[in-house]
Amino acid sequence: MAYLFTSESVSEGHPDKVADQISDALLDNFLAFDPESKVACETLVTTGQVVLAGEVKSDTYLDVQTIARTVINNIGYTKGAYQFSGDSCGVISLIHEQSQDINQGVDRASKEEQGAGDQGMMFGYATKETENYMPLALDISHRILIELAALRREGKEIPYLRPDSKSQVTIEYSDDNVPQKIVAIVVSTQHDDFDADEVMLAKIKKDIIEILIPRVKAQFPQHVQDLFNDAITYHINPTGKFVIGGPHGDSGLTGRKIIVDTYGGKGAHGGGAFSGKDPSKVDRSAAYASRHIAKNLVAAGVADEVLVQVSYAIGVVEPTSIFVNTYGTSHVDLTDGAIATKVATIFDMRPAAIESRLKLRNPIYLETAAYGHMGRTPQIVTKKFESPYNGTIEKEVELFTWEKLDHVDAVKKAFSL
Repeated sequence: MAYLFTSESVSEGHPDKVADQISDALLDNFLAFDPESKVACETLVTTGQVVLAGEVKSDTYLDVQTIARTVINNIGYTKGAYQFSGDSCGVISLIHEQSQDINQGVDRASKEEQGAGDQGMMFGYATKETENYMPLALDISHRILIELAALRREGKEIPYLRPDSKSQVTIEYSDDNVPQKIVAIVVSTQHDDFDADEVMLAKIKKDIIEILIPRVKAQFPQHVQDLFNDAITYHINPTGKFVIGGPHGDSGLTGRKIIVDTYGGKGAHGGGAFSGKDPSKVDRSAAYASRHIAKNLVAAGVADEVLVQVSYAIGVVEPTSIFVNTYGTSHVDLTDGAIATKVATIFDMRPAAIESRLKLRNPIYLETAAYGHMGRTPQIVTKKFESPYNGTIEKEVELFTWEKLDHVDAVKKAFSL
């Protein structure tokens, strides 16, 4: 019998994502001026206030207030009417030095022997359901909000948009796990108060369905476009008007959108958040490395769907376990346990090796903090960082290295494919 599966996304203006972006902007600036920084930054945003907290070990000093304000303004919170703007909000810093008890388990005389920054389990997932090896419902949800933000910045076709928004997509699957059609799309978007409620809500619904959705649909290959249909149930701002939003409407915290950040409920999640953490924290780096493994396994043809779990003990170099689940879709004559054993010989999962392989000691993290850490397009960009204490530097960095299919040949060779 056919079944339904749903995933959601939230925009860069959602309060939790505002917090994530500030935390990752701080991390990027620390890494730009001191690549060996150890950082765990948390952010709270609420009406007119930003609170920064966490632990840092670094040789650099930052103007954290200016960094936070710049992020907020770039998101689009620039007007007093929002009750939260980069130019007027208060910014309180409670950041302090990293505990030596933690640091002693991470730093070693030899970089290669660096211990894991924490215990825990991390997951990576990939499926051949989409071109970027991501679950389709989440991919569509992200793209809806990316396009909505583009329309907001253009300010022409839908001029009344404000930064806060959410999306949700429900897809019907066949018994053999093939997407059949989109059943429902939910979009809640913050907006200006521009007319009587009934008129305003009708206008917003019409614009979302007739302007936004066609722009999103056009981004997909034909077989995905065919899943869009006239019978889709649309819930557009279903609670009514949505003028009060952002950190004024709801407080935001770093790390509260971990399912949006990863696989939309498909696969699994170890529970650790990513944003604000330097790559010595395996919550982040090993989750990226596990995605890298899963994606390369699927692309190489080992299986159509793969979940990878890795686990660590704090201060210990080697992972305590590597697990693989192919959900019965394997194309090789090996058990999932045997596949996991081979994976351990192809991918070095020591923390320092992950950092090196994926180039994680670079300021590459702000771009991850909205619209998902996985399924993104690897690219090389030049980023500029300014500091009243350290001057100005430019760095060429590679974003989303864990999305590269650079181990496909090695995987094929190991599995005789």
